[in-house]
Amino acid sequence: MDFPAYLATMPMHAITEIHGEPGLLERFRLEIRAFDADARERLTEALDLAAELHRDDRRVREPYLNHLLRVAIRMMHHYQVRDVDVIVAGLLHDAVEDHPAELAGPDASGDPTEAALAALAARFGPRVARLVGAVTNPAYDPERDRDVQYREHVAASLDREPWARVIKMSDFTDNGVGVIHTVGPKVTRSATKYRPLVPVFRDLIARPDTPLSAPVKRHIFAQLDLAEERFSAILDQPN
Repeated sequence: MDFPAYLATMPMHAITEIHGEPGLLERFRLEIRAFDADARERLTEALDLAAELHRDDRRVREPYLNHLLRVAIRMMHHYQVRDVDVIVAGLLHDAVEDHPAELAGPDASGDPTEAALAALAARFGPRVARLVGAVTNPAYDPERDRDVQYREHVAASLDREPWARVIKMSDFTDNGVGVIHTVGPKVTRSATKYRPLVPVFRDLIARPDTPLSAPVKRHIFAQLDLAEERFSAILDQPN
């Protein structure tokens, strides 16, 4: 497939709408050209594993891999991340939560989440596994509100993992700011879930130990402003 020369600067949701998964894969390849050969090999290995684990998964209208690609591309392009472990963890941030048994392998025993994290550590290193673990949702108490538990988990887990904040912020941006690219009941559901997280992310990103430059933080704060506007437009309609 021929892609336009300006693919490297196109908004990611525009690439998604016009070129689909092949376009996002090409954009990913363009982004990783900035890395050395060993890093490119490692990033490609993580992408291949993500594609295999999520091969049958979908997000409403698109393959799930599109979401993972956008999370990784956003970190490289907009957040200027050059830490390979962080990008690998971004590509695999839903792997343990969604496919623990497949990731751990048929001979694994014990807790599926721990076995899956151990498999990630063996393949990509303990730091990648720790970062993925930080953005993996725990089992929730069915007696408590699920969204409240989700917010508590995000705040507590990211408090102690600055680089995990970067991964989760890219994930949130794709889910929250990108809510206008969603259709059906998921629109209201997503806005309800994610709006209370905006102030949580403002605090986390503003912290001095969050490893992003001042211009990148300003970009993220603008994205959080946009997310708030979109959530309000969805949820604050007059009766």
